[in-house]
This record gives sequence, structure tokens and C-alpha cells, in this order.
Amino acid sequence: MFLLGAHTLAQCPQDRGIEVAFAGRSNVGKSSVLNAVTGNRRLARTSKTPGRTRQLNFFTVGTDLRLVDLPGYGYARVPEKIKLHWGKVMQSYFETRESLTGLMLIMDIRHLLKPYDEQMLEWCSSADLPVHVLLNKADKLSKGASIKALQLLNARYNNRKFSAQLFSAQNGTGVEEARDKLDVWMVHHGIV
Repeated sequence: MFLLGAHTLAQCPQDRGIEVAFAGRSNVGKSSVLNAVTGNRRLARTSKTPGRTRQLNFFTVGTDLRLVDLPGYGYARVPEKIKLHWGKVMQSYFETRESLTGLMLIMDIRHLLKPYDEQMLEWCSSADLPVHVLLNKADKLSKGASIKALQLLNARYNNRKFSAQLFSAQNGTGVEEARDKLDVWMVHHGIV
């Protein structure tokens, strides 16, 4: 259930419990992924226009458990001043939010490791935050090409601590695996 939208850290809910954030470029289907993982097609608003998520959107999914849809980065056609604001808010969020337990980083399987994706991995590495990469839109490639993209990602970052999987919000590929990852983070922190 939608809890609130925050433009600044001061507007965020009280920093307690568990939060898992969903981040990615503006055109990777973040909101669709969030809806697929939760099994609620109407949880996060989806749009054909990249960059529609313009605040940190918090959703409650259990007692002191929140999912956070972060503003997309990289592609959105918004003024530079707003992009800089998002960058500062997101960096502070990653560095200071104690309830933040993990990040689902969504990438378009056809366009891996753009500079902002790499920056996000750096932020998470610096904050010692677990990351699970969802290679969304796997339905757009053959099975062999999808597996090759996953192997490429893992080979490039074999010294970093993150997990990755194939995913498709469109046809449901990988939904159960992503839910399992969320469950691990929740169980590990005593919520479930």
C-alpha cells in the first residue's frame, strides 16, 4: 500500500524497520518490476514516459517493512537542477538511511552497465549495502543471449559482492527468485 512520497530525506518515514529500495535508469521498467515482485499491478504507477517517478515513493508491505521506488536516473528529460537534487537526495539516502537493508538494482538486459548503474554499485559498495541486480526485459532476448548477458555482468564484477538474475516484468521470468531474495533480506533482519 502506498505510504508517502518524499522529495527530501526529512519527508521520509521514520527511520526504523526494514526498507528495500528499487533503483534503475528511467526507462528500465522499475515500477513494473516493483508491481511484478509484489504481485500488485497497481502498487506503483507505471508510465510509457521515462522519468515519471520524481520522488522517493514508500510502500508498506508488512509491519515496519517498506519498499521504496527511487527516482529513475540517466535518461529522464528533466531540468539539470532537478537531476542534481535527485542525485544529492539519493546519495544521502544511501549513506544515512539505517533501515535500508538492500537494493534491487534494475538494468535493461540490452543496455548493461551504464555509468549511472556503475555509480549506484559504487555507492552501495561504499555503504556496504547488499545489491541484487535484476536484468529486466529478458523476454526481449533469446535465452542464450540472456544467459550470456548475465555471465558478462558477473565476469565484469566478479570481485564485487552482489547477486544478479534474469527478470522480465512482462512475462514473469524471475519473479519468484526476486521474491526469494526479498524474503532472505526480511528473514535475515527478523521481520518475517
